[in-house]
Amino acid sequence: MITKFLSNMIVKGGIAPLFDNPANYELEYEDVEFKTKDGINLKGWLIKGGKDKVIVQSHFGVQSSRSGYTPKGKGMVKMWKEDISFLKHVKYLVAKGYSVLMYDFRSHGESDVNKSGWCSWGPDESQDVVAAVNFVANHPDYKTAQIGLLSICMGAAASTYAFGKNELQQYNVKAMVAIQPMRYSDFMKSFGLPSFLNNWVNKENSKRVGFDMTAKSFKSDVPKISVPTLIMQNVKDEFLAKDSIDEFYHDLNVEKEMFWITNIGTKRAAGYDYLTKNPEKVGAWFDKYMD
Repeated sequence: MITKFLSNMIVKGGIAPLFDNPANYELEYEDVEFKTKDGINLKGWLIKGGKDKVIVQSHFGVQSSRSGYTPKGKGMVKMWKEDISFLKHVKYLVAKGYSVLMYDFRSHGESDVNKSGWCSWGPDESQDVVAAVNFVANHPDYKTAQIGLLSICMGAAASTYAFGKNELQQYNVKAMVAIQPMRYSDFMKSFGLPSFLNNWVNKENSKRVGFDMTAKSFKSDVPKISVPTLIMQNVKDEFLAKDSIDEFYHDLNVEKEMFWITNIGTKRAAGYDYLTKNPEKVGAWFDKYMD
């Protein structure tokens, strides 16, 4: 019972409703949907800004959707005390001339459920990133647009896996911002479970997703990232594996910057909240590499 409960906390998506809407921010948008190569139907918002620059935003996993995070319906244990609305920083980017594609990963928000039924922490979701970029690249209004990736936590993992499979290099992707990238194995180490329980949960998670999650890592894919990359990370993140973040940065073979976020507390969600309230660093990075 406890093993399945803990496994649900880690790999069960679909608990993050769309609690916000672009109309609340007076943003022009359209509802969109597109399919992945393995037949998963994804839904999202295409927020209208300029036609020459588009940001593809990939959210974090399990407790998030394209709209961000809400504590409503999360029970007694909540990762953050208030809504984290991604539309706040999207409004900032639109004002700077960017269009933004916000979409729900498989098993999140309004998108179809993953074929396994579970969240894989990046390997399966990498197909969603590729589908989102492909959607922009083939959209009649954005065929020649430059594309930036705003990839948050599992979004950063999924984007990295996609680069590792050489599936993004064919598109006009110019830059990436990776917000708090995390490997599954590092999270499990920092989760604080007794070793025997950790092993049980890992076994259950791996059975559910269909592969050994402890053996899967995007480490070897980082050197294949082919665009300038900014990493942003809360320095006091309760789940931080600093060696892994340092390794991610070291293994990048492109123009890069490591930005440690300070004075926001120890909650991991504080890093996501920081993005919505302080989008200037992200905007400056995209401005630098997207003409």
